[in-house]
Amino acid sequence: MNRRSHILVMKQLIGLVKPLTGYMILAILMGLLGHLCACFITIFGGYAILNLLEFSIPISIGAIFVCVCIFAVLRGILRYAEQTCNHYIAFKLLALIRDKVFQALRKLSPAKLEGKDKGNLISVITSDIELLEVFYAHTISPAAIAFLFCLILCLLIGSYHVLLGILALVAYLVVGIVIPTIISKLSGNIGIQFRAKSGDFSSFILDSLRGLSETIQYGMGQDRLTQIDQKTDALSIEEQQMKQVTGKNTAITNTVILLFDLMILLVCVLLYQSNQINFDGILIPVIALMSSFGPVIALANLGSTLQNTFAAGNRVLDILEETPVVEEVTGNPVCDFSGACVEHVTFSYGDEVILSDISMEILQHSIVGIVGRSGSGKSTLLKLLMRFWNTQQGKVKISNTPIEQINTQNLRQMESFVTQETHLFHDSIANNLRIAKLDASQQELEIACKKASVHDFIMSLPNGYQTPVGELGDTLSGGERQRLGLARAFLHDAPFLLLDEPTSNLDSLNEAVILKSLQQQRAGKTIVLISHRQSTMRITDTVYSVEHGRIS
Repeated sequence: MNRRSHILVMKQLIGLVKPLTGYMILAILMGLLGHLCACFITIFGGYAILNLLEFSIPISIGAIFVCVCIFAVLRGILRYAEQTCNHYIAFKLLALIRDKVFQALRKLSPAKLEGKDKGNLISVITSDIELLEVFYAHTISPAAIAFLFCLILCLLIGSYHVLLGILALVAYLVVGIVIPTIISKLSGNIGIQFRAKSGDFSSFILDSLRGLSETIQYGMGQDRLTQIDQKTDALSIEEQQMKQVTGKNTAITNTVILLFDLMILLVCVLLYQSNQINFDGILIPVIALMSSFGPVIALANLGSTLQNTFAAGNRVLDILEETPVVEEVTGNPVCDFSGACVEHVTFSYGDEVILSDISMEILQHSIVGIVGRSGSGKSTLLKLLMRFWNTQQGKVKISNTPIEQINTQNLRQMESFVTQETHLFHDSIANNLRIAKLDASQQELEIACKKASVHDFIMSLPNGYQTPVGELGDTLSGGERQRLGLARAFLHDAPFLLLDEPTSNLDSLNEAVILKSLQQQRAGKTIVLISHRQSTMRITDTVYSVEHGRIS
């Protein structure tokens, strides 16, 4: 995680507000007028007291009564308008940020996401982005409102004596800036630690739920519960520290405000005794200062609250700014598939060399088999053909064109990739299949499923193709999920078909049906087939053996 300063996080988050600048200006204007209305209700009360004491005032008592009534009504209306604008901005921006995050994740996938903690990602997408609502709805406009409001009040109070205006300015700066800054520094990285532990806890819970059957089977339930309790306690300690910081912040802020109230009263009395101000110069400045701390108190309270928010913003910005391993390619001429080849390719994950000087020819309309032990680099080779990763050395070519020069969308149209584990969304079978072709007709779905030997099974279900598959397809067996993955590939109907252990979860009968279908559908197709089963290799034209990252 990048450790950005709070100022840098604020700057980058504020930059996202540009599309809604008009609403933000409106929120600031409504908030400023609302606070002025609230403050002047009290100030006009001071003028009413001066009138009762028979001092001359610049406004009649009747006008004061009318203004107070108008300001009271306006305060409510303006406050509602300000909050409406702020929350519209916040929730609109949260939607935009989620969209940006999903776009970033799509660009990072799959290379950068293979090692990512999924629970942590879920925490960023949900709770971390949600926490930014505090910043957009309760920080940006309140900060601008506080600045403008304090400037106006300093001028008003300073009109009685310049020393009073300076004292008011110092009070606002101390309460609104100095105290929050000190509290923020004293709290250190509590917010970042809390968000990190919260993300880890989400990952642990997600992992526990997915492995629930294994936990029950091997009697590890109590051990897992103990770990959950320990992580919960650790998270509670972090949260308690944050609450303590908030409590200290509130106590210090209220104490300092009281001291400044007493200070301005003392200064006003001394100025009155030296005949530099009149009695109204005591009453109005004191009342004005005492009733004007609302906007700066809101900023002071954010000093501790924003620790958590800035930590969340930091995690979101990490995703938005992370550089993908493989950049999307656009703007090149469209390429038609006419074969593929791998030329002296070397590839490693970090320092671990997976493939070393690999060369392979994949002729058009052929079926190429790849065999080898687990971990020898077979699946990695298919990922390089899909350009999920870039090679460190050598070239991968499609239609005699380096794969880095083929438009990403064009490449995806030419290729279908079936992995060992088929991911299914929490949706109907039909919608899960249509990921491969959004506008596929029911007839096309059925043809693809018949080729994958799964149509009869689907029709035996209560709702046929509209049957929901459950989260991660957990209502289906591994073989049924694998056959749906194959059906997707048949539906996509790409000329280059990459199959990674496509029959590993199938019995011999279903394997034979699918291999026969592949053999029958090979016209116009080029197929690369990975399998440990010798029976699967019978349909291939050429077989390559990969051992220890080399082809033999």
